[in-house]
Amino acid sequence: MTSTVGLVERLTREIVDTIRTENLQPGQTLPSAKVLATRFEVTVPTVREALRRLEATGSVELKHGSGTYVREAINRRILDNPHYVPVDLAAAIELLDARIAIEPGIAELAATVQEADAVASMESALDNALQVETAVPAGHFHVELARASGNRALHEMLVSLLAIHSRTQQAARTSYDRLRDHDEHADILDAIRRGDGFEASHRTRKHLEAIKAAVLADWTDEEGSAQGPQQ
Repeated sequence: MTSTVGLVERLTREIVDTIRTENLQPGQTLPSAKVLATRFEVTVPTVREALRRLEATGSVELKHGSGTYVREAINRRILDNPHYVPVDLAAAIELLDARIAIEPGIAELAATVQEADAVASMESALDNALQVETAVPAGHFHVELARASGNRALHEMLVSLLAIHSRTQQAARTSYDRLRDHDEHADILDAIRRGDGFEASHRTRKHLEAIKAAVLADWTDEEGSAQGPQQ
């Protein structure tokens, strides 16, 4: 006898298989829960539970009264945990150390690839650094940098890191001078345009290390202010 949990897991996989075999693209709709229930010989509540699981990963979006829409994450191999939202200093440093470890290599790859559209997207993302609050997620330039590497796994890894640490990423954004952030992005882009992988890697590392130092200093100042003057 199949448990309810096992049934939902199986159905979730079957819905994903349906999306892929029918070549449904992001923005397109899935059949209704009733149609899916008939197709897979399960109840409508079971279908809805499977769809909610997929929605939690960003693979689909449920719109009340409209239907279930396929989202970009359906094609991702690396997914972030939507329930893990760290906000302390240790989490911020963990994120930045991870980025320092992988992004210089990403920049070096981008300089080697030099794909015209990807470089153009990085250029379009430059001015986002000048705003503390933007219409795009914090770290947008770096997402475009990862895309420019031509390595899908590295791109997805960075997107997931930034999504998991979105709140600490925004905190880092407010700690770091916006004009300096913009200028350092422009320097990285310049090295990539010239095909200088070593310099692109070096400039990316220096940029992220400077952000880490700013975050540490800002957090220390806040903790000192919270404790008040020493007697």
